[in-house]
Amino acid sequence: ARMDQALLLVRNELPSQGLLLAALSDSCHQCLYQFLAFVPPSDGSLRKPSTAAVMVDAQHPLTLRLNASVGDRELCKIRYHFGEFGNYSLVVKTLSTSTKTVSCDLVINEGPINSYLPILFAFLVYMGILAILIAGRLFMKIDPVRNWVYKKLNPRETDRLINSELGSPNMTSSDPTPRLWSTTSRQRLRSLDTFRGLSLIIMVFVNYGGGKYWFFKHESWNGKLHFPSALFFRFVFIMGTSISLSLSSMLRWGSSKGKVLGKILWRSFLLILLGIIVVNPNYCLGPLSWDNLRIPGVLQRLGFTYLVVAALELLFTRPGAESGTLETPCPALQDILPYWPQWIFILMLEVIWLCLTFLLPVPGCPRGYLGPGGIGDFGNYPNCTGGAAGYIDRLLLGEKHIYQHPSSSVVYQTTMPYDPEGILGTINTIFMAFLGLQAGKIILFYKDQHKQIISRFIIWSIVMGIISAILTKCSKEEGFIPINKNLWSVSYVTTMSCFAFILLSLIYYLVDVKQLWSGAPFFYPGMNSILVYIGHEVFENYFPFKWKMQDSQSHAEHLTQNLTATTLWVIISYLLYRKRIFWKI
Repeated sequence: ARMDQALLLVRNELPSQGLLLAALSDSCHQCLYQFLAFVPPSDGSLRKPSTAAVMVDAQHPLTLRLNASVGDRELCKIRYHFGEFGNYSLVVKTLSTSTKTVSCDLVINEGPINSYLPILFAFLVYMGILAILIAGRLFMKIDPVRNWVYKKLNPRETDRLINSELGSPNMTSSDPTPRLWSTTSRQRLRSLDTFRGLSLIIMVFVNYGGGKYWFFKHESWNGKLHFPSALFFRFVFIMGTSISLSLSSMLRWGSSKGKVLGKILWRSFLLILLGIIVVNPNYCLGPLSWDNLRIPGVLQRLGFTYLVVAALELLFTRPGAESGTLETPCPALQDILPYWPQWIFILMLEVIWLCLTFLLPVPGCPRGYLGPGGIGDFGNYPNCTGGAAGYIDRLLLGEKHIYQHPSSSVVYQTTMPYDPEGILGTINTIFMAFLGLQAGKIILFYKDQHKQIISRFIIWSIVMGIISAILTKCSKEEGFIPINKNLWSVSYVTTMSCFAFILLSLIYYLVDVKQLWSGAPFFYPGMNSILVYIGHEVFENYFPFKWKMQDSQSHAEHLTQNLTATTLWVIISYLLYRKRIFWKI
């Protein structure tokens, strides 16, 4: 058996009836049953049942349906969640010859393995490492221990280190970054870099394979918020927050709007260019053909989103808005009303997204279609993957210049190319970043008022959650606009922003307000996010980030490799941080 699969032996004891076995996965909404095997009738003279062996999916519960080969009459239906590498038998026999009642019994021949044990083991290992590091830091605060360590590490310099100001515990600073809210240095919140680094490191782990576990993969289409669903969103969200703080700092330090706009244009251009290079790797395969160059991608979308949101903020920024000196008719909205031109622009973009999504005629597809196509929706619209979003990309960019293997192709067996970083979804990515920018406005507006900042974050989270509940009707598939990461639906944006505001408030409280956590180790990759992201993409298939496995069908080996590669990037970012090397574009 292969990874995430089980072996099923179908034993047909019916003497005169062949069987048609079909299956339907719980993860496939409104799908057609998929044919698995034909089981011939048993040999009545020898009383020997006929058998057929099939591999079945062990990731999600399956509904098995057995029909008679003649007349296609349904004989039985069984729903079961098979275990990985398990061995099962489905015995089909007649209970009563008079009534022709058929029974279908599922028997476990060999029990499945527990494929989740490697995750538990990895968790315990990392918790052990964390405990050792915490204990080490506590011991280093004890003078005799610290002096003994210095002596062992550098005996010749022991006396000078102990007696000098550098060695004094009152003067030593393990964190070279400037103090927060310092009046003599540029403001930088550790919580923002920690938030960014946390999202980035999890994104790296998922991109490397996530141990090949299904819940570390992107959802096939609508619904459940799998682990990866929130990663890119958090990255976009915190980019918007950083835009607010960085533009405010540059303008406050006397940079002209023209100069700042030039920096925005240049950075956007570099992000888009790097994105096109990264998503079209051809290091060992000869020259890249322009005929199948993929145009959309993660960095491309980040670059364009940055351009729109930063230029919008620069264009409409008003003196006094951040300091709270502007009078507003409603004090409860004093961190929103000064930015009403930006909000009108964003709402206009959302109207455009809604009109294109639900009103644009798509050849061969129903208007407003949001489904995956393929075998979904009972196979009625096989070539309508993504509806208007997919149609716009294929029309403007061409089928060969977008992603050829979307996540829907596995479960829904779609054949149409579809790009999750396409044109139409970029509108909602801009909305996402703008919500992050709003978080930055709150930080600037309520500077040093920690309770106000956290309370505003929580209020925004509640508002976004209510909007999501209305749009989705609190269901996976039946809402007005389902949560969909592939489409970047507006309900996906509001749901993810709900969690992002909560997470940001928690990290802000722990790292910047109470200083209970330094943000390590996520703070370090957060300080070098572009380098880590591009580096992990470029060196993905090179040692020591990847090596030949002894058993490629083992979750444990995949998890070990993926965690090792991710940990290496954390170590690299830490070393770069200690050397004060930061790649900024």
